[in-house]
Amino acid sequence: MADFDAYARTPQELEAARKLFAGPCDFVAGAASLESLPAIALPEVAFAGRSNVGKSSLVNAVTGRRSLARTSSNPGHTQQINFFDLGGRLFLVDLPGYGFARVSRSLKEAWQDLAVAYLRGRPTLKRVCLLIDARHGVKDADRETMKNLDRAAVSYQLVLTKADRLKPADIARAVTAAEAAARQYGAAHPRALATSSETGLGIAELRAEIASVAGA
Repeated sequence: MADFDAYARTPQELEAARKLFAGPCDFVAGAASLESLPAIALPEVAFAGRSNVGKSSLVNAVTGRRSLARTSSNPGHTQQINFFDLGGRLFLVDLPGYGFARVSRSLKEAWQDLAVAYLRGRPTLKRVCLLIDARHGVKDADRETMKNLDRAAVSYQLVLTKADRLKPADIARAVTAAEAAARQYGAAHPRALATSSETGLGIAELRAEIASVAGA
């Protein structure tokens, strides 16, 4: 596992991030095509991951809102690229999930093509939080996304979700495994973060990461 002390955030950084995320956060646009993407204006941090990994729940937890991003137990609920304006400082971007969504193959491919085109062509995109279910680890579909992000030279960080469903020792092992996977890819941040939308585990640290990379 990486030396966490090397990545530790200071109390001042954590407090600055808390204040940023305590401010207004509003839905800006939902884009179903490249043409409907909002104009380039602010730094962007995107959330990507397999269907039902908990992206919308994590967006809600990070922003401290209950229903900013719509959640569902049915995989594939996020069907467009959703943009949220965080205090006029940065955009949080919720991408459609990839993997086992119960939709037609053509629609699934359309979502994936849109997400890939966004990731490759958005100059204001500062980082992607690539969400990984802590119980299952990095899967083949995640590795394919990591390869695409490497090719696009987009910085990304593995963020483990649903960590509350593991015992502490298992969380540590999951983080170690995720960091080992990240070392195989050039654009991946060396540290993986374990989070829980239910208990708040890792949320303060994730806020500080987002605020830092976005220059907020």
